[in-house]
Amino acid sequence: MTGLILRDVEVEGRRADVRIADGLVAEVGSGLTGGPELDGRGGALIPGLIDHHIHLLATAALADSVVLDDLRAAGGLAARIAAATQGRPPGAWVRATGYHERMAGLLDRDALDAIAPVHRLRVQHQTGSLWVLNSLALSEVETADAPEALERDAAGRATGRIWRGDAWLSARIGRTPPPLAPLGARLAAMGITGCTDASASTDAQAAAILAEAARDGHLPQRLVLMSAGPLAGPPDEAFAVGPLKILLDDHDLPDLDDMLARIGTARATRRPVAVHCVTAGELALTLAAFDVAGARPGDRVEHGGVIAPDAIPVLRRLGLTVVTQPGFVFERGDRYLAEMPENEHADLYRCASLLAAGVPTGASSDAPYGSPDPWAALRAAATRRTREGRPIAPEERVAPAVALDLFLGDPANPGGPPRRVTPGARADLCLLRVPLRDALAAPDAGHVAVTLVAGRIVHQAG
Repeated sequence: MTGLILRDVEVEGRRADVRIADGLVAEVGSGLTGGPELDGRGGALIPGLIDHHIHLLATAALADSVVLDDLRAAGGLAARIAAATQGRPPGAWVRATGYHERMAGLLDRDALDAIAPVHRLRVQHQTGSLWVLNSLALSEVETADAPEALERDAAGRATGRIWRGDAWLSARIGRTPPPLAPLGARLAAMGITGCTDASASTDAQAAAILAEAARDGHLPQRLVLMSAGPLAGPPDEAFAVGPLKILLDDHDLPDLDDMLARIGTARATRRPVAVHCVTAGELALTLAAFDVAGARPGDRVEHGGVIAPDAIPVLRRLGLTVVTQPGFVFERGDRYLAEMPENEHADLYRCASLLAAGVPTGASSDAPYGSPDPWAALRAAATRRTREGRPIAPEERVAPAVALDLFLGDPANPGGPPRRVTPGARADLCLLRVPLRDALAAPDAGHVAVTLVAGRIVHQAG
């Protein structure tokens, strides 16, 4: 389809027609002609939403995984794994995600052997930093020269815990790409037209898988890929190369010189830097490094899980962007309230205070570690309430319209000016069933009627 008329849509508060041609918004006016028509029935036409931090392959793989996020007791863990192994032949792999110690403590191989004695079981921690394997799974991957990521006890026996060893584990198991078309369709149904994959583990093989999915239309969204190592963009622009990712662990932080060297690598390849900062310690090291190296446009703090008040003016002075996950306040908030010191509750996943201080701020899902639904995240940003309805730092609430803007920044500039439906803009658009005022009053992905990327319809509700 080279041309399309969106008839009777609400654009920035007024009813109009929008003509799309050659992948761009060509005209906004009344009585427009020039192609097949789609009746918007007064629904709002807004720029397509951007998920500025997601892990696409892991999110797609989640569909074939045992999801543990909602469990609260050890018995539930055993029951859910047992249900997943039922019907699978002995020795088959079982993948579980979303585990947290509150369910059954710190797992090891022996605990998993008791749960799954005849299947190869691997369980991922909710943070994504840890995999735990049972003995059968370990027998498949363990080698004498295994990296330090594979934890061993004092006797040299592998505990089953693998810390930040995704690339090694994937190489040992063998990478079978999950189907990406269902994920692409799901994101399109939420109005998402662009994704930044923030996986540090992205290499040439993973990038090729995502590029092929983009070419085939299985992932209709525009893609930006981060990586911790070198990455080259393809000539056909199936994806754009994003920031160099620096992954930090609070229990094993690098020294300042190491951080500066990593930033220097990014500078040498003309890439911005995105630093994983969930804890106050990770953020402190990051700010110290940028204080020395200097920040450049596009440099980002990912998550901003805990931002103390005195860090906010430093973020502003350095010109760093924060890409946060407001949905975590809802999804994980009850655990935060139970486990974190009360004086840190106000520092969790800040939003309003960052915007008030002039810190560029974008929003994202961090799926599969959170729900990929941007409308749920929008609700969380506006209410700051947990799953059980308890408030977390209500002073960090933002109006729903402000929360929506956090998903409308350019992929190369999250936290920058929200994109607009204006002549010359890319026709990456989301048509809602209702006026924007109604959608913001009750944010829900069900309001999405049509999603377009480059003027092509990639989702249309029945």
